[in-house]
Amino acid sequence: MAYVIIAICFGISGGIVGRIKGSSFMLWFLISAAVPVFGLIAALAYRFDNQELRRQCPSCGRVTKIYDAVCTRCGAELDFPDVAVAPETFERTPARS
Repeated sequence: MAYVIIAICFGISGGIVGRIKGSSFMLWFLISAAVPVFGLIAALAYRFDNQELRRQCPSCGRVTKIYDAVCTRCGAELDFPDVAVAPETFERTPARS
């Protein structure tokens, strides 16, 4: 019974960390609950999705993550771009005067 409570607590904390970093709460909940200590460490070491570079699809113009190999809108195969689009976090920051 104690292990179940510990696994649920680690699962919730791993899920919250994963969600803050822009990933799925349920995915990180399951990983952190299945392997309590290592799952939470993995969630903490995981990258921030909103800080990833992006690129524009040459066929349809959709902006996708730079690590996507196929455009999710038109299905075009994407090569590594020469120029990357700024991450989402830079677009949300208000300009200072």
